[in-house]
Amino acid sequence: MKIALFGKDGQVGWELQRSLSIVGEVLATEQDELDFERPDSLREWIRRHRPDAIVNAAAYTAVDQAESEPEKAERINAEAVGIMAEEARRLNAWLIHYSTDYVFDGTKATPYEEEDKANPLSVYGRTKWEGEEAIRSCHDRHIIFRTSWVFASRGKNFIKTILRLAKEKESLRIIADQWGAPTSAELLADVTALALHRVLGGESESHLSGTYHLVAAGETTWHEYARYVLALAQACGATLKIGPEAVTPIPTEAYPLPAKRPKNSRLSTAKVAQAFGVCVPDWQYHVRRSVDELIAQGAA
Repeated sequence: MKIALFGKDGQVGWELQRSLSIVGEVLATEQDELDFERPDSLREWIRRHRPDAIVNAAAYTAVDQAESEPEKAERINAEAVGIMAEEARRLNAWLIHYSTDYVFDGTKATPYEEEDKANPLSVYGRTKWEGEEAIRSCHDRHIIFRTSWVFASRGKNFIKTILRLAKEKESLRIIADQWGAPTSAELLADVTALALHRVLGGESESHLSGTYHLVAAGETTWHEYARYVLALAQACGATLKIGPEAVTPIPTEAYPLPAKRPKNSRLSTAKVAQAFGVCVPDWQYHVRRSVDELIAQGAA
């Protein structure tokens, strides 16, 4: 089986190179090999390599910058994804794609389910929703994983930012009224490999096509998340100027940004658990592993 992997250098893409290697031959593209702002280059590449499955971990993820670059976000998050879906349909190949909690407005009081109405608040959320719709309207053999608050031991993410700031600042002010579940790239990659192994098993698995929420179990706020990271780092002997007690909770309105964020990013994982037998760990599990690894690497 040939698996095309787009976005191999991102947090999720890096982990996918590992997890997908046991499923088939991974064709991981270099950043300069494809131009996602010229989506037709994707069509040319896919037709040349003819993969059995496409896993798309590439995206325009600069949430605030997207507000001033809507056309660029549209080309990468929507137009390019639509071309992938068209070419996957032509090859009868499976397409795995990642989306986001930002397709919702965050006003629901309980965790979002897959069938809940989308109402994105930002350019980023809107273009990711358009990418989802482009897939659903074009190709039956697809899996869309919506996730949130992604982190890893490499790349830019909240954990690394908090550890860096804790070495520089005397205090931190962190938003305490946005709720979600920190989700590791490792978890996303492992479940992707499991799902792809299942669907590549034959036509009988076509019923697994659809949209799934995939996040860690439990919930927290950015404020409590930051405090947890600093407590772990201190326990590991990291040299920091501040600890959890120096993290002050603030409302979203106290930290205005160009793009609006959903206050409720909680996603129900009941559907993915039933379809693939996945039992996701609590969000603290992979956070602990990531902090341990970063401290061992000298990140704090």
